[in-house]
Amino acid sequence: MIPNAALPRYSIDQLSALAGVTPRTVRYYIAQGLLDRPAGEKRGAHYLQRHLEQLLLVRRWTDAGLSLERIRELQAGAPEDAPPRATRPGTVEVWSRVTLADGLELQLEPGRAGLSPEQLRQFVKEVTAAYRRVRGEETEKKEVH
Repeated sequence: MIPNAALPRYSIDQLSALAGVTPRTVRYYIAQGLLDRPAGEKRGAHYLQRHLEQLLLVRRWTDAGLSLERIRELQAGAPEDAPPRATRPGTVEVWSRVTLADGLELQLEPGRAGLSPEQLRQFVKEVTAAYRRVRGEETEKKEVH
């Protein structure tokens, strides 16, 4: 076991630089309960390896498009492949609305759908291609009759 004095200690600036976020984001995640409070108090406050690991995991999930609410569920022990809980009244969500064609829109919340940004782009691309195929088939059928 490594003595506490030998464990790496990070300032908020060091921690945020290692995780690729701003110190403001670190403070926000602490306020939201996504990251443990620092060890020590005031000027003696510092962060440990566990803080860095927590922060990197939160970053991985946010980069994948998960909402902070979903990240809280995962931190509480929900399996990653479990569907998110139903939304509660008063929950604020950001939904994406994609116009595929005149009169055809797709509405979705990528975090709840479990789609990364790359998966979302691929999904929209494939739905658009399917729409074009169907429209092409319908046009050909009308011309035959």
